Amino acid sequence: MEANQHIELIIEGMHCAGCVSTVEKALQNVAGVKSVLVNLTLEKAKIEGDADPEKLIEAVKATGYGVNLIDPGEKDSTENLSLKTEQQISTARHNIVIAWGLTIPAMLWMFVEMVFGVAWPTEDIFHLGMIIMSGFVLFLPGKETMKSAWLSSIHRNPNMDVLIAMGSLAALSTGFLGFYFPLHSFAGIAGMIMAFHLTGRFIETRARGRSSESIRKLMDLEAKQALVVDGLGVETVIDVRDLKIGQVMIVRAGENIPTDGIVVGSSSAVDESMVTGESLPVTKGPNDEVIGGTISIDGTLKVEVTRVGKETFLSHVIKMVETAQNTKVPIQIFADKIVSVFVPIILGFAVLTFIVWLVFPGAMKSAAEIFAPWVPWLNLSLTPVESALFAAIAVLVIACPCALGLATPTALMVGSGLGAENGILIRDGGAIQRMKEITTIMFDKTGTLTDGKMEVIKIKVTGKYSADELLQLAASVEKESTHPLAWAIVRFAERKEIALIPTKDVKVVPGQGVSALVNGREIKVGNSKFVSANSNEKANLTVVYISVDSTVYGFIEFVDSIKKDAIAAINELKQRGIRCVMLTGDRSEVAESFGEIFGITEVHAEVLPGEKAGIISRYQDQGEIVAMVGDGINDAPALTQADVGIALGTGTDIAIESGDIVLVKGDLGGVVRTAILAEATFKKIKQNLFWAFIYNVIALPMAFLGLLHPIIAEGAMALSSINVVGNSNRLRRKHLS
Repeated sequence: MEANQHIELIIEGMHCAGCVSTVEKALQNVAGVKSVLVNLTLEKAKIEGDADPEKLIEAVKATGYGVNLIDPGEKDSTENLSLKTEQQISTARHNIVIAWGLTIPAMLWMFVEMVFGVAWPTEDIFHLGMIIMSGFVLFLPGKETMKSAWLSSIHRNPNMDVLIAMGSLAALSTGFLGFYFPLHSFAGIAGMIMAFHLTGRFIETRARGRSSESIRKLMDLEAKQALVVDGLGVETVIDVRDLKIGQVMIVRAGENIPTDGIVVGSSSAVDESMVTGESLPVTKGPNDEVIGGTISIDGTLKVEVTRVGKETFLSHVIKMVETAQNTKVPIQIFADKIVSVFVPIILGFAVLTFIVWLVFPGAMKSAAEIFAPWVPWLNLSLTPVESALFAAIAVLVIACPCALGLATPTALMVGSGLGAENGILIRDGGAIQRMKEITTIMFDKTGTLTDGKMEVIKIKVTGKYSADELLQLAASVEKESTHPLAWAIVRFAERKEIALIPTKDVKVVPGQGVSALVNGREIKVGNSKFVSANSNEKANLTVVYISVDSTVYGFIEFVDSIKKDAIAAINELKQRGIRCVMLTGDRSEVAESFGEIFGITEVHAEVLPGEKAGIISRYQDQGEIVAMVGDGINDAPALTQADVGIALGTGTDIAIESGDIVLVKGDLGGVVRTAILAEATFKKIKQNLFWAFIYNVIALPMAFLGLLHPIIAEGAMALSSINVVGNSNRLRRKHLS
């Protein structure tokens, strides 16, 4: 692999945060690896660096997990996510059916012994039956847990399954020891521990599947077939994967548009809500772009294919959502550190618990007796060895690093998916936390706060040339530029059917203007500084001057309308305590006039594109956490410099945007929705971490004192993980408006 490239692996067999830690450590030890990110829910590892892929695969296999290399040339591997999740849920369901099929009869058998005090039919057969039934549960439906525990142990990186395996095996072993020593048998409890564990894993797997539902929803938008028509009018149904750029597709009412394209015939209202969050249909006609996955509502469209495969808008969206879900939020680092040492600490704590109960049985029983009125299962008649085993087993099965490991990824997955459904694409998951901490938002003006579609409203002449002659010269020069003002001049000339003149020696000066030779004369079109003219600009108007051989002969006035939601969005951001700043290349008078309209008092005018990043840096030096909102490539340095870069998309050009967050609809209301989403997602992360921590803080001391029955402990452990995932999924109900 080339330097600074990345490789992705599918990891099979991970069950918990400890598994993630094991895989990450193994990959980090491979030569050439610079960084590793392992995602439990997506079952993927992303490795940056120049490591040999074969070495990476060997490292994962050595830890006991399955691994496959993701071929970058193939269609996105996420396509198989839905099927894999269903298979996991089906397997987990099958395991709990077998586990409870054996455990429930064992529980009824134990109930008879507990109520009537009779081990039916004989004591030896009763105990042997408990051993056999629990043994089947541990080593049939529970075999993957046992295998995982064994492999992680021999590789000296014990995971969560080690705690379950040790707890259940310790309980099972008392059944054998009971034949030879006067020891109470907990063998029946062993099967119950595993059954509860597998039940929790089933519910957790199903809930985790819901967390990744956003990617599956996006994939479901992709059509499988397309109806194409050739030059002779012959229609043929082909696989979407066989589409080629330039082919023409027929899309009838109610059908998904198979891939990105341009309408070349007819018109129809198109439902884009699933990819942009826009609730109202958008009418599409000739020369309009359409997005693959959207739906033609009331008409038949002829669409020329412009993008296929991984280059389509939807593929980029899916990849962005997955990338966001495969990154780590800064707050997760602390939790990961705890998870990495959690299991060894719990193993040590379990040993300590056993020793303390064995050495100080009287003191421990006295402490436990205080809680006897509220703990009906507390049995103070057990021998010191039995009490020590009871408490140690409870410690092993109550401890739960899973909840800590799932707290952040599950909330981030749901949050990024919710964002995608509302036209908010998060490239970097860490932007969620940074967005929550933003104190200042800087806005580019043209194309961000305003529509950016400048229109010529007047041409004023101050010399020998007529208005049409000046327009002809200006348009001939500006046709070589990509600036919005240049496009406006050229469009205006086209509407007036003015022929353009060939140019030579075109020179573009960013932020100032364009010069060229036209029929041997030097023509300059740009701002007053560029052409050395006295300013004639009015507030709210933008002016471009035209000079011929260093003499100014007139100027063109433009107007740019403000975006309909800009003022409301800025007011809401200010109400949320966020400082709003405007950056623009316009002269001060124009900029300040727009600032008054938007309610922005901090305005930086006459700023060249390359200077925006420097202004952001100065604010950051003052302690501000800055987000930058821009609309294109010119803003790339500023978007990168900002703590959070928010790029306004304009449909299918999403691939060229530079922000950490991309707003598909390009509306300013999306900035407010992003702030709401960040706040809601980060709130869920904090809630999850709180409950994961508090659960262990309360549960472990209770287990140490012998107050938790191992079965209740295992049930509570499973419940803690389910609670974290369930709490994350409740984020789906959040309204971002």
